[in-house]
Amino acid sequence: MSSETAMRERELAFTARDFELIRGLIYQHAGISLSDGKADMVYSRIARRLRAKGLATFQGYLDFLDANPEEWQHFTNSLTPNLTSFFREEHHFPILAEMALEAKGRGRDQVALWSPACSTGEEAYSMAMTMIDAFGTWTPPVKILATDLDTTVLKQAYKGIYPIERAETLSAETRKRFFQRGKGDKAGMVRVRPELRALVSFHPLNLLDGQWPMRGRFDAIFCRNVLIYFGKPTQYKLLARFHPLLHEEGLLFVGHSESLIHAADLFSLRGKTVYAPVAAK
Repeated sequence: MSSETAMRERELAFTARDFELIRGLIYQHAGISLSDGKADMVYSRIARRLRAKGLATFQGYLDFLDANPEEWQHFTNSLTPNLTSFFREEHHFPILAEMALEAKGRGRDQVALWSPACSTGEEAYSMAMTMIDAFGTWTPPVKILATDLDTTVLKQAYKGIYPIERAETLSAETRKRFFQRGKGDKAGMVRVRPELRALVSFHPLNLLDGQWPMRGRFDAIFCRNVLIYFGKPTQYKLLARFHPLLHEEGLLFVGHSESLIHAADLFSLRGKTVYAPVAAK
């Protein structure tokens, strides 16, 4: 069955042109590159917005989007990837701990970390747990900035409440130390301890915005499994903006399937998917 035939057989008419228009809009607005194989995902997620707005066609939704700027956030949230988990790519965290201690040893008053696409918060809280263990205190000299384009997942991240299944990849000791179990109507849920929550500051941010609000430098940026959703030119532009935001000895962590070969003038490999900024000439 061709993709065009599959599109016609859905509950709502969804043509190849609809897909191309939506794919173009999310790329223009958020820099997210959707492959040809993402048509089913686009259909299912944007169809929810059609139903929510009582619209019958995808073109009608795009017209509505054009006339209602407040709908852009829902549109973007619908198509933003949010795959994450606690201590994902766990080999990064011992490196992070060592780097943070070294930064403090060089006289840094506060170690600054950034998770630019934090999703529902698991990455940022994993960073916080790592810092608590590294410094041996519930109040380490660390501040973690966590940002995301999707305002819906940011709200969940801020609350720090998860189905218990999301924490089952952690050891029993880690769950006991860093999470509180829900009771009553919150049974089956866990919440991060207030000490973790206090280390993380959550804010909305579109990485394609012309201006970023942060002014200081970071000791580490965790931009993992994010670049793969952008084309090479956009990747390079983002990396060029990350570069001056890192301390000279800072580190950029990327995902297991990401490579910065095309930005060798900006970052040099220091370990498995760990990069250091190249000194400006």
